[in-house]
Amino acid sequence: MSPKEFAARRRALMQQMDGGIAIVPTNPHHLRNRDTEFPFRPDSDFQYLTGFAEPEAVAVLIPGRPQGEYILFCRERDPAKETWTGRRAGPEGARAHFGADDAFPIADLDDIMPGLLENRGKVFYSLGAHGEFDQRVLGWVNSLRAKVRAGIHVPSEFVDLGHLLHDLRLFKSAAEMKLMRRAADISAAAHCRAMRVCRPGMWEYQIEAELRHEFIREGARLPAYEPIVGGGANGCILHYVENNARLNDGELLLIDAGCELDCYAADITRTFPINGRFSEEQKALYEIVLDAQYAAIDKVRPGNHWNEPHEAAVQVLTAGLLRLGILKGELGQLIEEGAYRPMYMHRTGHWLGMDVHDVGEYKLGDAWRVFEPGMVTTVEPGLYIAAGTPGVAKKWWNIGIRIEDNVLVTRRGHEITTGGVPKTVADIEALMAGA
Repeated sequence: MSPKEFAARRRALMQQMDGGIAIVPTNPHHLRNRDTEFPFRPDSDFQYLTGFAEPEAVAVLIPGRPQGEYILFCRERDPAKETWTGRRAGPEGARAHFGADDAFPIADLDDIMPGLLENRGKVFYSLGAHGEFDQRVLGWVNSLRAKVRAGIHVPSEFVDLGHLLHDLRLFKSAAEMKLMRRAADISAAAHCRAMRVCRPGMWEYQIEAELRHEFIREGARLPAYEPIVGGGANGCILHYVENNARLNDGELLLIDAGCELDCYAADITRTFPINGRFSEEQKALYEIVLDAQYAAIDKVRPGNHWNEPHEAAVQVLTAGLLRLGILKGELGQLIEEGAYRPMYMHRTGHWLGMDVHDVGEYKLGDAWRVFEPGMVTTVEPGLYIAAGTPGVAKKWWNIGIRIEDNVLVTRRGHEITTGGVPKTVADIEALMAGA
């Protein structure tokens, strides 16, 4: 991502701020055990505005400030520490390579920030996102209140930064979509790899290893979320991540996995037979879910509202369950009563971007948001018939199916960015047979 892209984002945010000051901290390091840490991942809002991938940093935006509108606080260069933990940009690098108008050592943050807050009417900040940092921000404001008799004006209003920033993040630029298409391609290749190697008797974690291998081999060092690799009954657990069971002949394998590339996520789910051939019951349910996904994807286009794909999926799923005799009654009434919910208990999609469940409102006021070009959503209907589901014959038990793709809203309709992995019964069986 070029420095110009980040600069354009900062300008777009500041144009909406109506003065004031925005404060955006990144994530801290998180301890894994004793003196080792989890891999560092920047805060998405901070990364979106700066492209600065170091911990212990804070971005400050002050529209109209003569000395410079973009200030970055970061770690100083330290050759001894850099020998152990890697290179640092330092304040000089923040100015030279990351577009900061001004940059200071993070150690000076508490000394400098009260002065920057003076005479700013509004503070744009995401209260609650960083609990410990909240206290520092409030401390700076309170320190100014002690000086009001000296004529200092204290910020009188806190404004949720996410209200402005997250609407910007909802609409993806050409540069963002280039990254997201690449993440989708890598993730699709990983799903194809998993289908090719899968055999009865393997373990779920061995399939997970194949996914992670493909991610890392293509430069995506981390998954966008913990991969779900659920065989048989485990496929009926929506967020199953233990991935430690043996894969049995005659059962399905549900994989929900996507890589993260430069902080942008892909999110794909495929369900396929462990032995390479769908049984009649598996095929019957699978094709209902696939038809539901086709119907939902068709509703992702400008002018349609957010809930239309879900409504279309529910219609097809309920009609299919009724056709198979799993549900009984009249279609309209079954939908109205939510008779499908014991077997389909989640929404049909979510926004996708820097976060796998990305930011952005789903409703504006009381109305569902309308799709516009540049938005990216997942479309992921499913059916999950756990053992003992009341009123359902045993032959359907322990069949969990979800099919998920990533869909970009375009000016003329939509683009499926994850089409590189098969999803029809015939294509899945052909891929696995040819492995």
